[in-house]
Amino acid sequence: MLMRSTNPADFQHVPHAVAVMARRYPSLSHTGQHSHVRAQLLYAISGLMIARTSRGTWVIPPGHALMIAGGVTHDIAMHGEVDMRTAYLVPDDSVRTVAEQCRVILVSPLLDAALQALADEPVLYDPAGRGPHLAALIMSEIARAPATPFALPLPDDARLRKLCEALVNDPAIGFDIDTWGLQVGVSRRTLTRRFRAETGLSFGEWRRRLRLLHTLMKQAEGSAPKDVARRVGYRSTQALQAMMRRLLKNEPAGPASR
Repeated sequence: MLMRSTNPADFQHVPHAVAVMARRYPSLSHTGQHSHVRAQLLYAISGLMIARTSRGTWVIPPGHALMIAGGVTHDIAMHGEVDMRTAYLVPDDSVRTVAEQCRVILVSPLLDAALQALADEPVLYDPAGRGPHLAALIMSEIARAPATPFALPLPDDARLRKLCEALVNDPAIGFDIDTWGLQVGVSRRTLTRRFRAETGLSFGEWRRRLRLLHTLMKQAEGSAPKDVARRVGYRSTQALQAMMRRLLKNEPAGPASR
């Protein structure tokens, strides 16, 4: 039945601006490369998701959601058992700029409740019932939600992307920026300038963010703290935790921390 469907195709052409699907995934499963006609808000009630596109990597921990533009090909990997709510959207003016890019947002308690409530309604919910009110609330909360540090953009420059892919495969590589310049064949000045221009981050900021995201992934899989610190290039768990606190110090509390 449509009201209990877990097939995304059933949510793409409904006569509503917002349609919410509930689905569970086992740990370490993948969706495979795919895309949707509608924009998508991907929300993890529990578990951690890693989304990858040609432009970057996004980590979605509990209490956060990823906005994916319509038509963008992506693959989602699950770390820990994932209880997901996906809102398929026809963006209005209030969320259009958010929906035109991949972006991780903080999910407010109100957005959390509205997503779960609309997931309990039939896909073809009654236009005179509570469904349209929940849909409007979801759009309003998405529009005002703050962005978070859980994005890892990838550069277009082939030399810089080679550097980034090496670090994604092994975050513990400790080369400094001069050594990386030699490895990929660019000067320090060019590497620094182009890296910021293409990712919006300095090389150091990008590498710290990569290590944060890799740490969250391994924590969700249940890896021991010492093993996680070693795998991301830190000599101690204390040093890793200090870096994470610095990156997350301005992150507001979401529904997962209640």
